[in-house]
Amino acid sequence: MTSRAQQLMGDTAPKLAELTDDVLYKDIWERPGLSKRDRSLVTISALIALNRPDQLKSHVRLGLQNGLTKDEIVETITHMAFYSGWPSAVSSVAIAKEVFAE
Repeated sequence: MTSRAQQLMGDTAPKLAELTDDVLYKDIWERPGLSKRDRSLVTISALIALNRPDQLKSHVRLGLQNGLTKDEIVETITHMAFYSGWPSAVSSVAIAKEVFAE
C-alpha cells in the first residue's frame, strides 16, 4: 500500500516522502515518551501556531483517530488564539469544521 506521503510527494520528492514515512511516522510518532493522542495535541497546536492549514487538516483527522474529541480540538484552537494569534485560530476553526463534517 502506498503511504499518504508517497501519494503527496513521492514522485517529486521521494527522499522527503521516505523520511516522512520512516523517520517521522515509524520512529518519532512511535516513541514511548508521549501517547499518539498527546502527540496529536502537540502537533495540532504547533500547526495552529505556524498557520499551516494544509497540514492542520490532516492532523485534525489523525487527532480524531488518535482519541482526541472534537471538543478537545476546538478547545485547543480557542486556547491557541491567545498564543498564536486570532487569525490563525479563526482559520483553524474553519479547517476543523470541514474535517468534522466529513
